[in-house]
Amino acid sequence: VQLQASGGGLVQSEGSLRLSCTASGITLDGYAFNWFRQAPGKEREGVACIRDSSEYYADSVKSRFTISKDNAKSTLYLHMNNLKPEDTATYYCATTLRCGLTAAQARVEGYWGQGTLVTVSS
Repeated sequence: VQLQASGGGLVQSEGSLRLSCTASGITLDGYAFNWFRQAPGKEREGVACIRDSSEYYADSVKSRFTISKDNAKSTLYLHMNNLKPEDTATYYCATTLRCGLTAAQARVEGYWGQGTLVTVSS
């Protein structure tokens, strides 16, 4: 299983970005696909998760971020709107059996892609 994340960059506050994560060696059906992030000096935290048609979001990103997937393209997305400086972090995609895992749990149970850096300027 390989996950390849992309789409990070520098954006101004209140701007938008779309992150992508292309999966190989695994089907998007029947597994949970997650976005985690890690800001400098902070622990890695869950941002959003999708499994089949169910979506879950951290409170800090609800109504601003949307997770989606395109099974035909084997690609996971994170649409980020109204970005804030506190969203600055390296974002990671990961696949697990279920949503609701901490980053530590996901590290044990799942597969991870490399991170993509998102920097939001004020």
